[in-house]
Amino acid sequence: MSQQHKALLIHSKGGRMELGLRDTPTPGAGQVLVRNIAVALNPVDAYIQHVGLFIENRLPALAGFDGSGEVYKLGPDVDGWKVGDKVFYQGHTTNDGSTFQEYTIAAAAHMAKIPANITTEQAATIPITLATAAIGIYAEKKDALRPDKFDVGGLGLTPPWATGGRDKYVGQAALVISGSSSVGQFALQLLKASGFSPLITTASKHNEAYCKAAGATHVIDHKDVPYHELPAAVKKILGETPVSFIYDAWARGGSQQAAFSLLAPGGSMCTALYSEVGERAKEDAQGRRVLTPYGSVNEEPHHAFGTEMYAHLTEMLETGELKPNNVKLLDGFEAIPAGCDELLQGVSGIKLVARVA
Repeated sequence: MSQQHKALLIHSKGGRMELGLRDTPTPGAGQVLVRNIAVALNPVDAYIQHVGLFIENRLPALAGFDGSGEVYKLGPDVDGWKVGDKVFYQGHTTNDGSTFQEYTIAAAAHMAKIPANITTEQAATIPITLATAAIGIYAEKKDALRPDKFDVGGLGLTPPWATGGRDKYVGQAALVISGSSSVGQFALQLLKASGFSPLITTASKHNEAYCKAAGATHVIDHKDVPYHELPAAVKKILGETPVSFIYDAWARGGSQQAAFSLLAPGGSMCTALYSEVGERAKEDAQGRRVLTPYGSVNEEPHHAFGTEMYAHLTEMLETGELKPNNVKLLDGFEAIPAGCDELLQGVSGIKLVARVA
């Protein structure tokens, strides 16, 4: 293996990614070195390039939180994996752990084998947005906020992979705002596996089939129904059935306020961006809890949760209980900076994925 490899480097805060070389790291205990084949782009990557998010004290810095490829080298104390295994994994806010490079250090406990029924590119769409959905819904409750004002924990529902978790919430209604987004897609799939029904979402008309394939029973066209009219549209579908869970994967432009007005006493709500409604890190007077999750299994509070979740992902993908996002393919590392620009302009019903090997 060469001592250096290709990587997209940011040399200054607000600077654009540029293809260069960096030293290839050596995996430590419990780690593997992954040779990336495909990497997916997320809005956070666009913000890293545009405003220098998360790059303090690590210049030249890298971005990238979704990766798939093959195990290239094993660190000490790694069991159950071998060189050549095809895997997907979530990147981290370190240069060695970022995915926009040829080789990335990954935690062996927080990666999963790519099943035969999905492609390497499809697998790259999964990690960070699945974690954002799953941690928010299922991670243990914690009455605390991080310094950056994300919640330390989750909403504490029983995950479908846990004993008694599958279909546990049958008969309870749930709402997902922006079901065609990457986070919204995984929120729908997880809530379906948990048994929530009716399961209502908002999306454009052309993404209705995409959302129903993910588990939505009803799709409200957000172009026809503005957020101030959403509560009436939901109540028309549900009648007297209360909404016990909401995941707002859009979380701006009045969506939080509209959704929160529907949340039943004792209900739970996730917001993909900072919460503008309810109390933080505690229930309100009606027993409702609103949470903004920090969607990384690589953060210490979520290590055990991530290990448990990743142990079940291959099987859930094989059975179709989980499905990857739709892919728009980009060609090579060189296409990623412009792809991040595209994300800032807005994409719908797809995830941008660069094939890099």
